[in-house]
Amino acid sequence: MSDAAIWGIIAALGVGTFLIRYSFLGLIGDRQLPPLAERLLRYVPVAVLPALVTPLVLAPQATDGAFDPARALAAVAALSVGAWRRSTMAAIAAGMGVLLLGLWLFG
Repeated sequence: MSDAAIWGIIAALGVGTFLIRYSFLGLIGDRQLPPLAERLLRYVPVAVLPALVTPLVLAPQATDGAFDPARALAAVAALSVGAWRRSTMAAIAAGMGVLLLGLWLFG
């Protein structure tokens, strides 16, 4: 593939990304969203975070895709402490602590 084709693809993707974002921010950014849309948008982070984290726990790149009990235990610990304490920092600290302990134990 030539350099011009690569730069053309990069430019097209940039324009596409701009248009997608502009459709929300530029066209309807000054209007109030319907209450249903606002309520549903509150759940986006809760839906996206597990989708990002689950593959990293079940098939981590650090183990070439093999299940790792240390990472699974760390995820369970972080989830448990986060639900119990309602604290992001406590969940992160618990997950890191259990991961370090698990890596040390399971080698």
